Amino acid sequence: MERESLGAFLRSRRDRVTPAQAGIAGHGTVRRVPGLRREELAQLAGISISYYTRLEQDQADGASGQVLDALARVLRLDETETAHLRNLARRRPVTTLVRPRPERAHPRVLALLDALGENTPALVLGRRNDVLAWNRAGHALLTPHLDFDAPADAAGRPSLSRWFFLDPHARELHRNWDDLAKNHVAYLRLVSGRHSGDARLAELIGELTMRSREFATLWAAGHVGDCTAGLKRLHHPTAGDLDVDYQVWLQPDSPDHRLEIYTAHDQRSSDALRLLTAGTGMSRSRPAGAREGSMPS
Repeated sequence: MERESLGAFLRSRRDRVTPAQAGIAGHGTVRRVPGLRREELAQLAGISISYYTRLEQDQADGASGQVLDALARVLRLDETETAHLRNLARRRPVTTLVRPRPERAHPRVLALLDALGENTPALVLGRRNDVLAWNRAGHALLTPHLDFDAPADAAGRPSLSRWFFLDPHARELHRNWDDLAKNHVAYLRLVSGRHSGDARLAELIGELTMRSREFATLWAAGHVGDCTAGLKRLHHPTAGDLDVDYQVWLQPDSPDHRLEIYTAHDQRSSDALRLLTAGTGMSRSRPAGAREGSMPS
């Protein structure tokens, strides 16, 4: 997978800002570019055209925070896109990708997952959307066809990214698959900016680009975003149609790991979810992925 560069990100965002949005009068002239010209963006950001051209050509190092803030303002970037811009600007060229050691959820995250019990579906995700742990309800809600104990095996634990784009069950489960797919890819792009040297992440994105036309199209669009909350409209094989809100809890001790919790969106969904969780049959079982002795006393 070819890594996204600062220059490529700037070019894609420059194309999306119209002269009218930037306060530039067109006076009826025909423009050859869909968005701002380089010289227009440089002038609005208060930097020289030669320096901005070097930024777009990835030939300038060490852009200051002041310059990046000015570019973000003119390009109308939101908070997440601005963070991605900064990640791309400060990273150094990587000649060799590093294969990180398998991730393990922090004991405090596992304790919180265990405290939720089995009436609230939840799972712990790593930086690449691998399932590090889940409870019975989370497993039953999303992937009942997979082995519940799979997260305990670092080599074979489920990848929600692969599942979402490559497993037909995911498409059948999510009634709003298209909306969620866009958010999913936008999050992976954000993570790729934070961890540009992660070989496993690069392999994942490369595999999905090759095997999923939808993923490749969305990746090429260049969206950047963080998935912290949202709505999943599900067509569950046993519980029927139900809508669940998801929210993500981040942990200061392990900022790359996320505890994702699902709650019923309405009364009908609450009834369906109650029936589903009652069928798990293990109201206080240890979450899969939690090792014996890893839970704090």
